[in-house]
Amino acid sequence: MARSPSFLVSTFLLLAACAAAGSCSAESRSPAPTDEGPVPGATFELSSVPEPAIDWSPEIYRVRKLTDGPVIDGRLDDEAWQETEWTGDFVDIQGGELPAPRYRTRARMAWDEEYFYVAAEMEEPHVWGTLTERDAVIYYDNDFEVFLDPDADTHLYYEIEVNALNTVWDLMLIKPYRDGGPAVDAWDIGGLRTAVAVDGTLNDPTDRDAGWSIEIAIPWEVLAEAAGRPAPPSPGDRWRANFSRVQWRSVIEDGRYVKQVDPASGEALDEDNWVWSPQGRIAMHYPEMWGIVEFVDSPDTPAAAASGAGALSEEERALWALRHVYYRQRARVEETGRWARSAEELELASAPVPDLPWPPTLALTPSGFEAVLPLGDGRTAHIREDGLAWITD
Repeated sequence: MARSPSFLVSTFLLLAACAAAGSCSAESRSPAPTDEGPVPGATFELSSVPEPAIDWSPEIYRVRKLTDGPVIDGRLDDEAWQETEWTGDFVDIQGGELPAPRYRTRARMAWDEEYFYVAAEMEEPHVWGTLTERDAVIYYDNDFEVFLDPDADTHLYYEIEVNALNTVWDLMLIKPYRDGGPAVDAWDIGGLRTAVAVDGTLNDPTDRDAGWSIEIAIPWEVLAEAAGRPAPPSPGDRWRANFSRVQWRSVIEDGRYVKQVDPASGEALDEDNWVWSPQGRIAMHYPEMWGIVEFVDSPDTPAAAASGAGALSEEERALWALRHVYYRQRARVEETGRWARSAEELELASAPVPDLPWPPTLALTPSGFEAVLPLGDGRTAHIREDGLAWITD
């Protein structure tokens, strides 16, 4: 389905920006374009965006449609889950070249007409949690996180975090933090269902646990509000998604779990981040690096799809090719104060993805630039300075 920035999304962005600023004056509007590159009055700092340090090769998972959804109790022994397959084991967020995670994590997905279902199984010898308030910063505990970008434009996407106490933080990202945000903590998923089961004893350092599991049911009714495409999906639709497990190193002191600290600084050691589809950076908010979930209605369809260029659509490959323009433009404007006017100026004379029309057309706009790339089927791919990417007929 062709996509473009909608009036609804534009209005949502404007209201969020106004809410963050406390008002919406004429000074918030974009000034007229100039020939000098970036213009005064930008709504966010035009800093560089480091490129991922790994090749783009997103994991792909075919999500099967269920006749009867699972009971949401945190246990993954329902017959419904037996109709699905596990993802591969999670890897370090920076990529598979890093050491394998200390504990195994894997996930399952499914859908029906009411919900998108996610389940995860996490090995953990000491299951603990401290946060009990809804919308607390859950990754201060060990947690499991879900990220969804239905229309793959990298804007207006969803994040859900849950700890072992089944405390939830659900939020909507208007834009990635690198592109000015903001995150809308006040957005709640009405009808969200989550449950956790602990194979062991929670917050008991005197024994050794096997781990914990989680089930999440996300209602399509809420996702449809800002999905930018049909929800529930149709068979064959593809969304961008990723899952992250945050794991802190802990020790037992005075009969309780505490985070392990660096003796030199006295600060807690950095957390581990283990993911389904690696990001190439310690940063989840690079939606272009997330995996791909394809919705299917046949229980006989293999869950795992072949990876590599042959498994990716022309649209997906075109948006990734244009992402290189975005990275290079943001680096250039930070270094020189000006936008490039051609792919050649960005040292992108050759296509970064094979078998695509190239180069794109670059044009200055009131707020920055827009790069446009025609596709073979008559549609057009676009990207602009704040990373928004879309397809038009």
